[in-house]
Amino acid sequence: MTKLQRIKEIVIALIMILGALVIMFYPKESYPLIIIILAFYFIARGISSIWYYFTMARYMVGGRESLYMGVIWFDFGVLTGSLTSVPHYYVLLYLIGIHGFSGVIRVLRTLETRRTGSSSWKLKLAHGVIDIAMALLCIVFIKQLNTTGIIFGISIMYSAVMKIVTACRKTAFIVIE
Repeated sequence: MTKLQRIKEIVIALIMILGALVIMFYPKESYPLIIIILAFYFIARGISSIWYYFTMARYMVGGRESLYMGVIWFDFGVLTGSLTSVPHYYVLLYLIGIHGFSGVIRVLRTLETRRTGSSSWKLKLAHGVIDIAMALLCIVFIKQLNTTGIIFGISIMYSAVMKIVTACRKTAFIVIE
């Protein structure tokens, strides 16, 4: 990662922390903002995956999977964008699904990485466990309206801190002579 990329990641992380604080301090009023952020994220991820398919992945073995995933992410984004007038339970269900699934996958990948002898498994395992804990918090506090904003703000803040940690970490590279 170049110095400019590190600076860019840190600036993006600081903007994410600022947005997370706004969401956490105004959880009842931030529900439409949460919907917009989730919809924008899903749509952007879908378009990115579709773009990747048409530029590179269509020539790769199994590349069609990125097209399918892009269409699914895009559909999730459009569906999420249309949920502005529904109760907060749906957003909490999204958060439960996102954090639970990604946490379990991250923990399983970390355990596999640890078996192969890698030394950088502890931070990834902690990330997966925190994701699972966030999903459990969503389940425990599903009846409260403030939960959506607070847990979403915490998850954005945690992602921003992880971006800063990743940006400040030295990257190893291989030199072939």
